[in-house]
Amino acid sequence: MQWEVVIGLEVHVQLTTKSKIFSGASTAFGATPNSQACAVDLALPGTLPVLNEQAVNDAILFGLAIDADICRDSVFERKNYFYPDLPKGYQTSQMDKPIVGHGVVEIRLEDGSTRNIRVHHAHLEEDAGKSLHEDFHGMSGIDLNRAGTPLIEIVSEPDLRSAEEAVAYLRKIHSIVTYLGISDGDMSQGSMRCDANVSVRLKGEEEYGTRAEIKNINSFRFVERAIKVEAQRQIDLIEDGGKVVQETRLYDSDKNETRSMRSKEEANDYRYFPCPDLLPVHIEQSLIDSLQKQMPELPDAKRQRFETEYGLSTYDASLLTAERSIADFFEACSKVAGDAKLAANWVNGELSAALNREGKALKDSPVSAEQLGGLIVRIRDNSISGKIAKQVFEALWNDDGQSADEVIEAKGLKQVSDTGALEAMVDEVIAANPAQVEQFRAADDGKRKKLIGFFVGQIMKASKGQANPGMVNQLLNKKLSD
Repeated sequence: MQWEVVIGLEVHVQLTTKSKIFSGASTAFGATPNSQACAVDLALPGTLPVLNEQAVNDAILFGLAIDADICRDSVFERKNYFYPDLPKGYQTSQMDKPIVGHGVVEIRLEDGSTRNIRVHHAHLEEDAGKSLHEDFHGMSGIDLNRAGTPLIEIVSEPDLRSAEEAVAYLRKIHSIVTYLGISDGDMSQGSMRCDANVSVRLKGEEEYGTRAEIKNINSFRFVERAIKVEAQRQIDLIEDGGKVVQETRLYDSDKNETRSMRSKEEANDYRYFPCPDLLPVHIEQSLIDSLQKQMPELPDAKRQRFETEYGLSTYDASLLTAERSIADFFEACSKVAGDAKLAANWVNGELSAALNREGKALKDSPVSAEQLGGLIVRIRDNSISGKIAKQVFEALWNDDGQSADEVIEAKGLKQVSDTGALEAMVDEVIAANPAQVEQFRAADDGKRKKLIGFFVGQIMKASKGQANPGMVNQLLNKKLSD
């Protein structure tokens, strides 16, 4: 049997407002537990919520970025359910009239193909608090600092057909919200998290299977793993004669499995009531027009510009524009380097590898865009070889110099390009290897290209890697052909 996986994602994005969605309490991350929860966040008697204008603007910006309908008149409801970290007993959210309507997000897959994923809607809501399970010896601690933090929940249609597509979609959402500056997208801090609705059906069937919802997945890697393992669980269950039940599940990354959290009704689990404390939100067209004019260059537009302006491949441009910080770093580096393609190679290659190796974010990179650009300048003017350049980069990474020039000077790494010095090295290597010389001269042109590598290697060894490889090749070809 051939199975098809059907996936819909609910992405929760924490907005970067300085205060909460309905109060003036701070949203700063990392504060002492329960130091940033005010009376409004807890819905204490006599308090009234006041809507954060910036949260509304941020939601509109996102809607415009995905070509969505902006609901000129939206309303808030109370979503009633019990969580220990939701002391109000309800979450102020939107259901019937969300602020952002139908939109589209284009994703690009590893094979270069693209797909349009429909967004059903995106709504504003407040976050709940956080349950802490460490160091409480069988009990849970409650931190209400996050309660009332503004979120947009982005709900896709069930258009995704693989874990890889789901990750591509999630990365694209991450790109959009960070480019807009409405969220930092830091999944490790809970600024962006996702619920995945997963079901399976036989290929060719139109009716959806029974879905399970996997709650609060907080990394791209875990999203991919959770969807794959849940889909396989459902397939195995059906093939063994069982039935998938509609439920909410959790993903255990240590065991790489999903486990049941609670049952889920066919109908909506929650009880929504109009919020009596918040008036309907009316958005003037003039505000939408004003925000449209403020839109920054978005990932797709930037990728296209990088391809046309810098002559980059779609693959390289896609990597560079996945995050705004990387795109900005590349452009600053390219400006100093004077060679966009070489800058792209180093940002996507050596820099990216170093960041991944040490688990650093780009903002924490020891090598700045200006330093990397300066290094590339010295590659371009043949001051150093590509091999030596890696040594210089490592030195800069370890704070062994303020610039590439400083490292090259201090370590004596400047490439030997003096014709006389190189010629002497070439003569010495040729004289020391008569058998290889004879073999080279007897070979045809095709084999000579391979055999010359031996001589180049000997010279690079003698020069400790500092000989100009281009000049070495020229001299060798001339002298070996005489």
